[in-house]
Amino acid sequence: MMIKKLSYKAWADAELLTALNAIDSNKFPGEQHMALRLFNHINVVDQIFIGHITGNGHGYTKTNTDSTPTLAELSERVSNADHWLIEFVKTVDEVGLQREINFTFTDGDEGRMTVAEVLDHLVIHGTYHRGNIGMLLSDCGLARPADIYTRFLHLCGGS
Repeated sequence: MMIKKLSYKAWADAELLTALNAIDSNKFPGEQHMALRLFNHINVVDQIFIGHITGNGHGYTKTNTDSTPTLAELSERVSNADHWLIEFVKTVDEVGLQREINFTFTDGDEGRMTVAEVLDHLVIHGTYHRGNIGMLLSDCGLARPADIYTRFLHLCGGS
């Protein structure tokens, strides 16, 4: 089931990144910038929790970066993180999913979650902010991607 959830996340991320190409940066520079900042935040949080899962650290002190990546840079980073998450889940067993991770949030608070809880958090967190970005697309007169889970299951057979 976790592979299905993370495949959905990767699919929805790709759908929205493609939709961001349609923003007219001359007419809507603020909206485009905010959309990139929000998507960058999603990716930074993904990277932070990948660091917690692997125990390799992440190097972030905030949940966003000072500079804003281009859409091309962001697309590559998001794709790489989504790919890592899917490949990780293909190799981890139930014991690995229930492994508890102690970590420190970027604000200094201490946290403790199982790997499965971390992965669910990344799916839910991304969904929340993709909705924010969808609202920005609407502000630009563009259609929001229909990136809902039921559409993913219908189109992709849940794989």
